[in-house]
Amino acid sequence: MSIRNIAIIAHVDHGKTTLVDKMLRQAGVFRANQQVVERVLDSNPLERERGITILSKNASVRWRGTKINIVDTPGHADFGGEVERILRMVDGVLLLVDAVEGPMPQTRFVTRKALALGLQPIVVISKVDRHDARPVEVHDDVLELFVDLESTNAQLDAPFLYSSARDGYAVTEPGRIGGWADGRLAEAGPKRAFVAQMPEQPSAEPPNRPSADLTPLFEAILEHIPEPLCDPTGPFQMLISTIDHSPYIGRIAIGRIERGSVKVGQPVGLLPLGSPGRVKEDEVRVGRVASLFGFEGVDRVELETAEAGDIVALAGLEGIEIGQTVTAVDHPDRLAGIAVEEPTISADFIVNDSPFAGRSGKFVTTRQVRERLYREVERNVALKVEDTDQPDTLSVSGRGELHLTILMETMRREGYEFQVSRPRVITREGADGERLEPYEELLVDVPDGMLGVVMETLGPRRAELLDMKNPGQGRVRMRFRIPARGLFGYRSDFLTETRGEGVLHHRFLEYGRWAGPLPGRKRGVLVADREGVAVGYALFNLQERATMFVSPGDPVYEGMIVGEHVRGGDLDVNVSKEKKASNIRSTASDEMIRLEPPREITLELALEYIEDDELIEVTPDAIRLRKRALEQTQRRKAARQARAAME
Repeated sequence: MSIRNIAIIAHVDHGKTTLVDKMLRQAGVFRANQQVVERVLDSNPLERERGITILSKNASVRWRGTKINIVDTPGHADFGGEVERILRMVDGVLLLVDAVEGPMPQTRFVTRKALALGLQPIVVISKVDRHDARPVEVHDDVLELFVDLESTNAQLDAPFLYSSARDGYAVTEPGRIGGWADGRLAEAGPKRAFVAQMPEQPSAEPPNRPSADLTPLFEAILEHIPEPLCDPTGPFQMLISTIDHSPYIGRIAIGRIERGSVKVGQPVGLLPLGSPGRVKEDEVRVGRVASLFGFEGVDRVELETAEAGDIVALAGLEGIEIGQTVTAVDHPDRLAGIAVEEPTISADFIVNDSPFAGRSGKFVTTRQVRERLYREVERNVALKVEDTDQPDTLSVSGRGELHLTILMETMRREGYEFQVSRPRVITREGADGERLEPYEELLVDVPDGMLGVVMETLGPRRAELLDMKNPGQGRVRMRFRIPARGLFGYRSDFLTETRGEGVLHHRFLEYGRWAGPLPGRKRGVLVADREGVAVGYALFNLQERATMFVSPGDPVYEGMIVGEHVRGGDLDVNVSKEKKASNIRSTASDEMIRLEPPREITLELALEYIEDDELIEVTPDAIRLRKRALEQTQRRKAARQARAAME
């Protein structure tokens, strides 16, 4: 049977998972009357809640006698490690680019990785059904990107398709796309801009929308993506690209068979990580394939045997890790491992020692938290966990704040309690001994009138403007080079300054010279001075000078942060203060207390908000902010010592 292995790569929210949905439906994976949720591959609850892909997924379709293995990948830069490791088991990529936004930072990142591995791309310009789509200009932008990334001639001649994943069609020429020009079909030549004007009374569907389906996309895959270059007759060899886990059969190793075949019950050799080549016999650990699975549609199906070129899952190999090679016992030939870029930020995960510790969590001890974090490293290759000098603290390093907060959210839903420190960047030492720190490429898309406020706020954060474009529709797109430290706490400020109309994306760019001190949080916080329960009367008197983080009835303890002060400097307050009862009749106004809604504390906001002397308390039922030193006298003593050290 003929096989094609492809990965779908793109920037976040460019329509990868929706396109896979339509491919599965049109290839006949689901029954005609089968009820299937949207974005069927986003099976993780966090993925469905946030609307993003976090983990790469495997699926397959059959089209005209060919099995097409599809790998759906995350689009956010923080989960780039998922993309890097699965590109080793495919032979081509579908590169999705939004017809309005064009190539974005993550588009450049994943495209560079794919082209460096020699993979053949097929470019799909998606969302061409939008009224402001500009597929011809985006076509030229993608070609410029390929030239910048030094693609080969074959990669530069990649086919282009224009699709709407939502409507389930793809065409080979932009002139066949139904436009919005006065309700008539807008014909766009190869050198002319795509007509995209909204009519006075638009209909619910674009007029003259192509009645075609995704057949051109399937045909392009069969024609341009090569079959796996594998040896079907040699001894078994396979590189592990993904690790999954089942409570019934243990670890499941997923990868592509590079050579030979494998069957259930066959003894195999597990080779240690290292450089490619023949491995000594005493270094080979022998295991046995207990179960063998293939991918049909969105399901795993049990197989008795599998051939070279197919993507399969092996069960029964204890201790298997990503990047290891599994071979025939008598031919221990190791493949090149999987290279993943290093993490750029880290934070301390600390055992919860607050007065409310253990009230809601099931796993609260140092041993339980450490085992869970090291278990996460086995499948998340872009994550690093290290022990520290303090027995109750572990250092966790990742690609970005979202990378760490997804881990934190997953652990709290599993019943873990812990505390997290403020993130810090991972520095390096340059060739001449100078201190280097990570820099990010920041892409900002804002309305024209908000250009000045963005430039003003990014200046103190040491951002350097690289270029600025005006793609039209009253918006400006700017690209900056900024220290990763400069982005801590900026997203919430950015949304406030742009009134929610701005779009912000960033990715790791390079290591550069240390930028020096950066401004921190401008406002202080309100800190509870005693344990108790928040009372509406006390919050009403405090809300004039602060934005509160708690509601009436919320439990608080000494040292817990309950609000943001309107001025600089912290303020200790009593949020449990009740109105004194008296025998004097009160007016109705005393009973009509109106409180402003408190600011909702999310993990992303908390990680950006806290300072070095503060921690995030993460429990299954609450996210709290607190001071490291809970007692007021200890905090004052530490402040005096800090001032004396500066003098």
